[in-house]
Amino acid sequence: MKKNSTVAVGRKQIFKQAKLTIGLDLGDRSSHYCMLDEAGNVILERSLPTTANGIRQAFSRIPRCRMALETGTHSPWVSRQLSELGHEVIVAHARNVRLIGESSRKDDRIDARTLARLARIDPGLLGPVRHRSAQAQIHLTVIRARAALVSTRTALVNAARGLTKSYGQRLNKCGTEQMTRDRAKGLSQELREALDPLLREIESLNERIAEYNRRIEQIAKEVHPEVARLKQVKGVGTLIALTYVLTLDDPQRFRRSRDAGCFLGLRPGRRNSGQSEPQLHISKEGDRYLRTLMVQGAHYILGPFGQDSDLRRWGLKLAERGGKNAKKRAVVAVARKLAVLLHKLWVSGEVYEPLRNIAPSEQSLTKECGWKDGDRGGPAQTEKPPDMKMKNRLDTNRPSHGRTWSE
Repeated sequence: MKKNSTVAVGRKQIFKQAKLTIGLDLGDRSSHYCMLDEAGNVILERSLPTTANGIRQAFSRIPRCRMALETGTHSPWVSRQLSELGHEVIVAHARNVRLIGESSRKDDRIDARTLARLARIDPGLLGPVRHRSAQAQIHLTVIRARAALVSTRTALVNAARGLTKSYGQRLNKCGTEQMTRDRAKGLSQELREALDPLLREIESLNERIAEYNRRIEQIAKEVHPEVARLKQVKGVGTLIALTYVLTLDDPQRFRRSRDAGCFLGLRPGRRNSGQSEPQLHISKEGDRYLRTLMVQGAHYILGPFGQDSDLRRWGLKLAERGGKNAKKRAVVAVARKLAVLLHKLWVSGEVYEPLRNIAPSEQSLTKECGWKDGDRGGPAQTEKPPDMKMKNRLDTNRPSHGRTWSE
């Protein structure tokens, strides 16, 4: 007759409990978990290898329960596997769980116990986040790999230019994509020989980045046709649009489009208390890479090649308020509005109208006269003011904001 061990019998009794709550502290090699019963008592604490097989062996035979884990390198695939096993998974925002991050007694066992207790009391205390799907993650990996190559190429180009200057010579001006061994023809023989392997590596990176560009275009065309809606906005290319779609993953995750700007950390932080309402910087929460791309798109919209649009006019008007940081604040504000606009186009499927808020009479007059928003900022002025002392003098103090009359 087979003899049952005490541990096996104990585990069977534990798994018969109703409403179990488990806190899982993920590590690179091994992880720890703590199991609480309905009353909040610790009934089991164990460690397991951080592998797909280890997760399956530990949690595949227990009934459906609530499981909490922190965001990290392994949290995407672990949360998907636990959901496939039928469990309720809560992924806690690591920055919001200060009981763990700022604890003076921090170890894996205590962290797992803290996660379990917070999940049992109120999951909202964990600041739960939502991981993207496996398909979105693999496509986003292509974009992130390209970004890593671009960063490496920039560092190598800067190194080549710096080494050349320290020798008393210079490489010809060009973009990073045009940096080849031909640029070193004007250098001395010994310097060309020293930089030849470095320049060949830059050429190789250019080829790899071009391959990624083709893959990104293919993914956008074949898998994510909604990218075409977002590209209606001048200043939003395939890279920005596809990264936006893959990072958000589900457009219905937000109740309103304005939440997209907050999701990317482009809203001001808030620390109000009583009558004190200090003005803070943006929160910088969410995906850092996508936030950077949004700011790049805002720079294009406000730049010399930006299309005349309601968004551009609003941003330029904001930049005119003065102060040394006015332009920077305008760029960030336009980036937030751009994130909101892209989400609205994605959800509604509408055709983008750059000058939707402009009056029909003003729009027709702008087309007839060939004006472009007063050459940049605000509506163009059609008549000279009658009370001008110097009617034929133009204000050239602000050339970037068009032609305006002044006394």
